[in-house]
Amino acid sequence: MKKLVPVILSLCFVTLHQGAVMAQTSPTVNHIALYVFDLDKSAEFYKNVMHFKVIPEPFHDGRHVWFRIGAHSQLHIISGAKAVEEHDINTHISYSVPVLKNFLTHLDAVKVKYVDFKGEPKKITPRPDGVTQVYLQDPDNFWIEVNDDKF
Repeated sequence: MKKLVPVILSLCFVTLHQGAVMAQTSPTVNHIALYVFDLDKSAEFYKNVMHFKVIPEPFHDGRHVWFRIGAHSQLHIISGAKAVEEHDINTHISYSVPVLKNFLTHLDAVKVKYVDFKGEPKKITPRPDGVTQVYLQDPDNFWIEVNDDKF
């Protein structure tokens, strides 16, 4: 047993050190940038439908609107897309809300359509881990998942 103690302590140190190195080198989300067709329409959507707070942006050129989407994360929408295009639902950005039913009531009130993963209107997709989710599209047809994950 006395011989195992130094080995165990050594393994613990290596594991802790590796965890600390990973924490320092593993990227976290800083911002997501979306190129949009109609900046005003998109800004209105993210402000009033998604309830994101507008934050100052450094360009002041009328082509950018920035939103706070997490403690240290932002969404940047940038004017200049030539057209609104279709996007596959498998490519989406996901956000969590505390109570999905309350968010769905809000979507109904502002007349924003939502679907389950199969595309069925006003349906909720239950995941195997117990999280429930819906999908909606912004004015540029970018897919957004909203779920009740508590992580």
